Amino acid sequence: MRILLDTHIFLWLVTDDRKAKKTLRTQIEAATEVYVSAASVWEVSIKHALGKIDGDPVAFHQAIDTFGFRELPITGEHTLAVAKLPPIHKDPFDRLLIAQAIAEPLTLLTADELLCEYSDLVRRI
Repeated sequence: MRILLDTHIFLWLVTDDRKAKKTLRTQIEAATEVYVSAASVWEVSIKHALGKIDGDPVAFHQAIDTFGFRELPITGEHTLAVAKLPPIHKDPFDRLLIAQAIAEPLTLLTADELLCEYSDLVRRI
């Protein structure tokens, strides 16, 4: 299975948060490829600048390699796929992650139950 980690899921891993349960770690270990989107790096950078997230965005970006994951760039195809999504969720970062998961295809791991309404490719942790 190829997976894409939602931003907060990757933040839990990076900060060794107790929310990163064994179930999540087991799914990551079983995956053939694990991706973190450039959109997540962008989201962390913006939210850090607004004081909504502690931590260094550069360290967050470097952690992708540290964990042995792959960075998923944002392509024009991904951004166009956002326009095809129904208006279930308003967060632009989440909408882009959903579009990326559908376009690639990848299984998106998230804690946000609302995102599951978009596709069978979304799994709630």
